[in-house]
Amino acid sequence: MPQPKAGFRQSGSSYLSPGERVHYARRAMKRAPSGIFPVIAVDKRLAQSLYKQIYDCYRKAILDGSLRAGQRVASTRVLASELGISRIPALSAYAQLLAEGYFESRVGSGTIVSRSLPQRAQPVTTEATQLTRSRSRRPISKHALLPTSRHGDYGDGGLGPFRFGQIAFDHFPLQIWNSLVTRQARRTDARSFKYGDHMGVSDLREAIATYLRTARAVRCEARQIMIVSGSQVGLEITTRALLDPGSRVWVEEPGYTLARAVIAGRGCKIVPVPVDIEGLDVLAGRRKCQHARAALVTPSHQFPMGVTMSASRRLQLLDWAESAGSWIIEDDYDSEFRYDSQPIGSLQGLDRNARVIYIGTFSKVLFPSLRLGYLVIPPDLVDRFQAVRFAMDVSSPTFLQAVLADFIREGHFSRHVRRMRAIYEQRRDGLIESIRRELGARVEIADAQAGMHLAVIMKGIADREVAERAVGQKIWLAPLSSFYADEPVHRGFVLGFGSTSSEEIPSAVRRLRACL
Repeated sequence: MPQPKAGFRQSGSSYLSPGERVHYARRAMKRAPSGIFPVIAVDKRLAQSLYKQIYDCYRKAILDGSLRAGQRVASTRVLASELGISRIPALSAYAQLLAEGYFESRVGSGTIVSRSLPQRAQPVTTEATQLTRSRSRRPISKHALLPTSRHGDYGDGGLGPFRFGQIAFDHFPLQIWNSLVTRQARRTDARSFKYGDHMGVSDLREAIATYLRTARAVRCEARQIMIVSGSQVGLEITTRALLDPGSRVWVEEPGYTLARAVIAGRGCKIVPVPVDIEGLDVLAGRRKCQHARAALVTPSHQFPMGVTMSASRRLQLLDWAESAGSWIIEDDYDSEFRYDSQPIGSLQGLDRNARVIYIGTFSKVLFPSLRLGYLVIPPDLVDRFQAVRFAMDVSSPTFLQAVLADFIREGHFSRHVRRMRAIYEQRRDGLIESIRRELGARVEIADAQAGMHLAVIMKGIADREVAERAVGQKIWLAPLSSFYADEPVHRGFVLGFGSTSSEEIPSAVRRLRACL
């Protein structure tokens, strides 16, 4: 009897090469409807038959809820091809499952998990019960400050009037962006699949450095730029590189809750420093904690109060950092959108002692799901930041970095910023006018010279309760009191206008008045 050639596999009475086997498997897949594979492992060395192994795997998947009533399963041809076995054991297992009522089969519809099976709630296992009882023996971080809610996300989390942090999505140059994505996809080759540079795509870093030097007065070169997945990740890398558990950090009061969460998650001690009309009160910070390790500030557009840090405060802060041997973390999240004057230069641009870590993001100026931001790192710290980055996630995905580099270099970015600045200014003006008309002296509007939100202060109001009621009016309010680490000094709301059209604003403000 002739022996099969090397590299060939016996299937039934035929000898199939690997190539032929793939051909027949693909042909079978085209004929049969696609289906769901549970985790099936067959072992020909076991005494238990292949048919029984397949039967047991499917039956277990149905009983433990992995496969649900009405879900389609793979055909016997596809299953046999995937497992590398004859079709006969698969046919036998399916026949048994059909006979016992676990499967049902209809001509032209393939095989599905029987619809008559009851929906079984996942039982509470003994193991889960033991874990619950022994939770005190399962240590978790005592440092992490996890936000109890996402500000303004009351309700279903959809888009709507006054949700801060949202952009005018319908005004993004999508056609241009898509053409750049398509062009970059055509350039993709096998080399594009490897890990990227820890610091980011070089073309994007060059483009960002040029933009920051020109538009933001940042003192930097491309070698100092690190591309990260948003400003939160940039802050996480910075805290790991510069801070130790127990370090004290000045944070603005009120300030951005998620930034405080990152700092507390490192095990640092939050030192709330009040904000007034000139920004962070440096003298108050010195009185509270002269030797804090760092200060986290939003000097160009303070969040949430909207004020711009004055020149004298900026110089005081830099002097404090030099004398105390401390760091300044500058979060510059949306300063491109300034309406009553040219954009204010960065704090980092005034720094002569390499004390400032500058964090920027494209989430507000382009769109949030892009998830690209950047750090500007003092030259002597680049290696340290690289080491921290490598330990966290090696690098950011490179494809969209390359697309964004083209978007900036070809001038689309600067044109988009100019266009959006005019649109947001119109929306801001409309919102201020509507608030004054509908609410009058009941509210005080905080500094609104920049950005895509404004803060309104209202005395004697339970702002969190009003925010919950406002969901019924389809408006999303962020309570001002929720941005304080200590007892709130002011109550009111942070109102985003980025994704609310000028036509929607008047009716949205009337609904706000109804909630009050």
